Amino acid sequence: MARTTRERTVAALSAGQVAARSGVAVSTVHYYEANGLVRGWRSPGNQRRYGRDVLRRVAIIKAAQRLGLPLSMIKQAIDSLPGGRTPTARDWQRLSGEWRAELDRRIALLRKLRGQLDGCIGCGCLSLKACALRNPGDAVSGRGSGPMLLEQGLTNG
Repeated sequence: MARTTRERTVAALSAGQVAARSGVAVSTVHYYEANGLVRGWRSPGNQRRYGRDVLRRVAIIKAAQRLGLPLSMIKQAIDSLPGGRTPTARDWQRLSGEWRAELDRRIALLRKLRGQLDGCIGCGCLSLKACALRNPGDAVSGRGSGPMLLEQGLTNG
């Protein structure tokens, strides 16, 4: 049964209440809303209000951030959740399974980088032509002269 506007407003939380209950700043609640991670509405008094489901959504966002996931990936996950209901344990299982694969990929990359780190420390040159960390196989040379790694934000060939 659909709730009336009055019932929805009475059950709603202010940004301050969401912040206090979820352990984030009010500005963070607004930031999440501005980036489409949570949804709110304006009360008849023109104040921001949020459904109680936002508490679980913020918990999911914070957990994902602690894993080091970028907001773009978190938003994609949030967008896959049903808009009208609180995320369930089943939703969390699905999301955590998807994120586990990303974490495994990152762990493998970090292990590979850790293995290459000794080579740089051993030679001490950090040459862009020879450095397996910053420019494996001198891949940057084909992109032209100049500070390509800085200009393009590249860290790995």
